[in-house]
Amino acid sequence: MTPQLTDKYMVTIAERLTSAYARIANAAKNAQRNSSEITLLAVSKTKPSTDIAAAYEHGQRQFGESYVQEAVDKIAQLSALSDITWHFIGPIQSNKSALVAQHFDWVQSVDRIKIAKRLNTQRLADFPPLNVLIQVNISLEEAKSGCSVDQIPELAEFISQCEQLTLRGLMAIPAKSDVPAEQIQSFEQLQTCFDKLKAQYPHIDTLSMGMSGDVEAAISAGSTMVRIGTDIFGTRT
Repeated sequence: MTPQLTDKYMVTIAERLTSAYARIANAAKNAQRNSSEITLLAVSKTKPSTDIAAAYEHGQRQFGESYVQEAVDKIAQLSALSDITWHFIGPIQSNKSALVAQHFDWVQSVDRIKIAKRLNTQRLADFPPLNVLIQVNISLEEAKSGCSVDQIPELAEFISQCEQLTLRGLMAIPAKSDVPAEQIQSFEQLQTCFDKLKAQYPHIDTLSMGMSGDVEAAISAGSTMVRIGTDIFGTRT
């Protein structure tokens, strides 16, 4: 059953979502790109299903979650909204991979063959293939998930051979920086990796990079999907 919403609550989410789309459009214009090339992924982790329903009522269909059980619960609560596309964007633990494989449409955080193998095996045969992005630790931060740039070719080759997975591109979360030039440098490095991968696998089409703090830099460097949470749903608790 879809959660009930007050008009005031709806307006708050709607205004924030409208502002996020306007920001993307402005960044695309400044980068001489078409904003239709860029997908907004609303990152709803830690937020209640009512927030997601509010964004849905304003036309948003792509949502990102990072915590498996929390996400599975919300997917069940919002099952009536059947055209939502659910993205898993958090680290994948082996003991939770079956839930990810069976409840999501996209997984953006595949960073090793072991996890890709489990997702492929655990994806139900009558489901469409799971859309997969390889997560790259572009800044080589020890605390972050993601494969190294050198590991991309082997992982991409493995995923491309999996019947229940479809390789769609790359994702990264670069080191935080308030300096636009530093932001762009990391994003351009990932764009180079994406171009090399696309030359080998022409069907890939998604470069997921950029969040609330660095949308402009990401779009200028070629991002096709930005992941925005705070600017839509407010500060996470």
